[in-house]
Amino acid sequence: MIRFFNGRVLTLKNGFEITDEEVWVDGNEICFIGKNAQIKADREIDLKGNLLMPSFKNAHTHSAMTFARSLADDLPLQPWLYDMIFPMEAKLTGEDIYNLSRLAFLEYLTSGITACFDMYYFPEDMARASVDAGFRTVMCGAVNNFKESVDILEDFYKRYNSYDELISYKLGFHAEYTTSKEIMKGIAGLADKYEAPVFTHSSETKSEVEGCIERYGKTPTALFDELGLFNYGGGGYHSVWVSDEDLDVYKRRGIWAIINAGSNAKLASGIAPVCKMMDKGINLAIGTDGPSSNNALDMFREMFLIAATQKLNEKDAAACNADEILKMATIGGAHCMGLNDCDCIEVGKKADLIVIDLMRPNMQPINNITKNLVYSGSKENVKLTMINGKILYENGEFSNTDIEKIYAEAQAVIERIK
Repeated sequence: MIRFFNGRVLTLKNGFEITDEEVWVDGNEICFIGKNAQIKADREIDLKGNLLMPSFKNAHTHSAMTFARSLADDLPLQPWLYDMIFPMEAKLTGEDIYNLSRLAFLEYLTSGITACFDMYYFPEDMARASVDAGFRTVMCGAVNNFKESVDILEDFYKRYNSYDELISYKLGFHAEYTTSKEIMKGIAGLADKYEAPVFTHSSETKSEVEGCIERYGKTPTALFDELGLFNYGGGGYHSVWVSDEDLDVYKRRGIWAIINAGSNAKLASGIAPVCKMMDKGINLAIGTDGPSSNNALDMFREMFLIAATQKLNEKDAAACNADEILKMATIGGAHCMGLNDCDCIEVGKKADLIVIDLMRPNMQPINNITKNLVYSGSKENVKLTMINGKILYENGEFSNTDIEKIYAEAQAVIERIK
């Protein structure tokens, strides 16, 4: 039993109100919110005025791509992907995925991220890494013309949705431009069979959309909708070059637009029309994308970039309310990933929590905490990260983790495959 007291609490259950209630955790769940609990705690954490809040959820990433961090920079997307990334990816083993993912999890923890929506290969090793680290991972199918298949995707879907409480799996494929229409039809069949959402990279670049129109006479979104891939919802990673008609499909089908501002800016892919999406009531979440294209796994940077680029895009400093961006990074990501029991601070919800250090220069003076998290917050403010009731990161230290071993094993991977 853990007691958090003497601080500020942002539950996100009913808006952005901040209270001074206590929060108690029993096992992996929140068991009490209020004052004067008649319970005995095993540990009492004095927040000393700091902020307890729901954790961030990284709704799109490729964790094991830590191998290519700052290795293939300053290139446009297609040469970056085909000339640099794909050839090195072909050399990766399952054990590499395990070691590279363990490195990514450390970085997530420092940013207050407690769950990632990961699209990559060797899911068994990714799942094993997640369970060993105590990290929550939702894996997404990465089927394309070169790797995996519809049958393999179905096997993964059944296997990893009953693997461990920290692991779940969603139907998905890499992208339209790497996946045949026949394969996409097969995945649509799985979506109907399991009444399940489907996730994919979509409309990331202008050339991607133009290529799809040349091949099929319609945008990726329109194609996916026609094939039945979105009959039970799903999501489009990036969703930058989307038309008004595409957004109508997103709204009608309940599709998630997962925004990746850092990656899209670094690769000059464009700026997703987040303000327009907000106005249309489209589901929104935030992802960092992989550490080879971003290159940081930092939710604070993503939130700020979304706010800043939207204001520039709209030529309006009032555009894109920071509170709504904070909601995208927390509740939005949780719901996008199917983690509905990890979205807010409420009795019975999973204890995926973070403590934000307000006693740092960038958080003073205290005027508006929620907006300041977006505009001024940084990883230096993450004082504690808890996943499933276990504290994995506190005061700059990782619990029960040999970080030097993780660093060394990641370095050995890159020295072998370069």
